[in-house]
Parts: sequence; structure tokens; C-alpha cells
Amino acid sequence: MGAVLGLCSAAQLACCCGSAACSLCCSACPSCANSTSSRLMYTLMLLLVMVAACITLAPGLHDEMKKVPFCKNSTQYLPGDFKVDCDQAVGYLAVYRICFAACLFFVLMALVMIGVKSSKDPRAGIQNGFWGIKYLMVIGGIIGAFFIPEGQFASTWMVFGMIGGFGFIVIQLILIIDFAHSWAEKWVSNFEESQSRGWYAALVIAMVTCFSLAITGIVLLYVYYTKADGCGLSKFFISINLILVVIASGVSILPSVQEYQPRSGLLQSSVVALYVTYLTWSALSNASGECNSLNGGTNESSFDKQSIIGLVIWVCSVLYSSIRTASSSSKITMSEHILAKEGQGEGADGGEAGRGEETKVFDNEGDGVAYSWTFFHIVFALATLYIMMTLTNWYNPSSKLSKENVASMWIKITSSWLCVGLYIWTLVAPALFPNREFN
Repeated sequence: MGAVLGLCSAAQLACCCGSAACSLCCSACPSCANSTSSRLMYTLMLLLVMVAACITLAPGLHDEMKKVPFCKNSTQYLPGDFKVDCDQAVGYLAVYRICFAACLFFVLMALVMIGVKSSKDPRAGIQNGFWGIKYLMVIGGIIGAFFIPEGQFASTWMVFGMIGGFGFIVIQLILIIDFAHSWAEKWVSNFEESQSRGWYAALVIAMVTCFSLAITGIVLLYVYYTKADGCGLSKFFISINLILVVIASGVSILPSVQEYQPRSGLLQSSVVALYVTYLTWSALSNASGECNSLNGGTNESSFDKQSIIGLVIWVCSVLYSSIRTASSSSKITMSEHILAKEGQGEGADGGEAGRGEETKVFDNEGDGVAYSWTFFHIVFALATLYIMMTLTNWYNPSSKLSKENVASMWIKITSSWLCVGLYIWTLVAPALFPNREFN
């Protein structure tokens, strides 16, 4: 896993030790703000950590490790006393160790960046530069994590993983709600300006598609995760989430809501309904075995459909937070702490004046940071824990793996309720507090 990250770190040492990472690595890249390029570099780091963790779960890797001469359980004999238990380098426990090191790195960065107000702060160089050193720190931390005695490490770190994973799910649903509002606002604005039937048809098709997928998912949940003579809790979860989605959709088209938010509608509700359906499925996948007809019983260190979809949503959320700027909806959902503020730094030192023919990355945070650097690293630390729990299917990395996990089930189902609640808040907040500026 260190070799995977090492490929990138070698390049970073050669050309990314300064703050202008993108301009030094790729002369063909378009000009972009320093705040955006830094977030993209941290995103790349997190993606490489995920790839390294995925490699340790590759099918057949455990058997291949037995061919390495210095492994304790090697099938080949090698004279000497130097032996390593290579079982620790693969599987779920390896994922825990890799994500442990990455999470500590982002926590350290969050502590270092407390109180930074602009790029004029001496700590700005640490945030926006020294990429080679930072990548080497992560690699060194990962290597060191494999020397941690197993003991209570897995069970203790799993508790942190569940809490942090839940935290990122909340942030992820904030980003998804922000995306839903921004998507609808953009398309409705295009339709109002052009009066084109094409935009109207696109709105209707997108809404119908999302609602159709959500309804299909709910029907399949009833089929595969409930029984006629039992599974009352699973039936309750599916039914209550269906009711909540219907209520949220109804609220979105109320005249009082439309008065303050004329562009709110069923497109946002359909996106939220689809995400809530996914969270319900993810929760029920950790339900008891008799209520889960898709659970084969024996679980190995491999990916399932729920994990793959979870990782795809995670990647989209992280990329969205890295390139998106704050909008009016993000202020209602409080995601302006994650997303860069629109127009930040324009005309400031290093802003428009800092643009040049030879400069690909310009400093747009001379007057003030475009986003909270500390909060950004906290989000990425939580994202690392979410990766860890998703790759390990939210259960303990022991030799006796069980798909059942009551704690994980409740975490995910609670997050689905929070998602609906937060979405309804974004709809009713302007009507409840008309004197407050939301846009």
C-alpha cells in the first residue's frame, strides 16, 4: 500500500513542494484559485488512501502473501530469524490501520490550521504547499500503523469509526441536499430564461426517473428484507421512510413554501427520496439474518453492492465539496463551511491582479479564507473513517465476521431521518423566519 502512494509522492517531491501545485504539475491545466487547487490535492490524497485500502482487500492477495519469503506463514523456507506476520498486511484490519494513519494526519492539519483568517498567515504555506512532505508523512504513518499491537485496537477504533462515519453521513447528506437545490435552481432558471420545452422536459424526466428509482427500491426492500410473519422492525423502517418522503414532497409544493422559494419543487424531493432509499437499504443490510434474504451467511474480505454504491456516493460528495462554491441553498444547509464562498478574494492581493499568463494558480484568499480550513480537515478526517467503515461493511474486523450489526443499522436509519428533517428545514426556514436573510 505504501508503494501505491509512493508513486504520487515521488512526483510531488519533484514538483509540488510549493503552493502552486496544479501549475507545476500540469502546464495544460486551466487557471484556478489556490483554494480550489489545494482542496483538489487533498482530495487526491484521500482517493489514493482509499485505493491503498482497497488493494488490501483484493481477492487472492492473502494467498499471494504466503509466497513472500519473510512472512511467518510463508510456504517457502528462508533461513534467518526475520519473520513478519503478513496476515496483518491484508484484510479488514489492514484497512483499519491505513485509515487510522490518514485520519490522524487530517486531525493534525485541523489543529494546525485553527484560527487562520487569510493566506497572509504564516501557516498558509503548510495548507497550500509542501505536498511531497505531506504525502511522505501519510506514507510513514501508514507504515508505522502496521506496528501497532492488535490487542484492543480494532474494537476501539471501530467505535471511533462508527461515530466518525455517522458524522460524515450527516455532512454528505448536507452536500446532497445542497446539490439537489443547486441543480433545480439552475435548470428552473434556464427554463424561465429561455422558455425552452427542452429544459422543461429535462426537469420532468429527471424528477420522474429519481422518483421511479426510489419507488422501485422501496418495493424491493419489502420483497427482500421483510417476511409476512415477522421482521416488524424492518417493515417499520421502510414504511416510516416512505411516509417521510411523501410528507417532504408535499411540503416542497405548499403555496407558503413556494411564496418564499418559488424554485423549490419535486426535483429536489426526488433526489432526497432516492438517497433516503439508499440509506434504508444500507441500514437493512445490517439487519438480522432471518430478515435479510440477500445475506449469504459467510462474509469474506470483499466488496458488496452496498459498499460499492456507498463509495461512489462518497467520491462524488468529496469531489463536489472540492470544486463547488457556496450558493444560497448552502447557507440554509450550513454547507458554506465546507464549500468555498462565491467571489471570495476577488480584487484582493493575489486575486485578479495575481492572474498572469505564466501563473496557473492564483491566490484568492488574501483578504480572507474561502472556506474554513480547520473544518475542511475535520470533514476529511470523518471522510476517512467513513471509507474505513464502508470498506469493512460496518462490522468488526475479526475472524468471525457477521453481517449483522445493530449499531450500524441504527446509525444509518437515523441518518435517513436526519436527511428528511434537514431537507424539510431548508424548505420551511425562509417562511418561518421571513426577516432573516437566506439568499
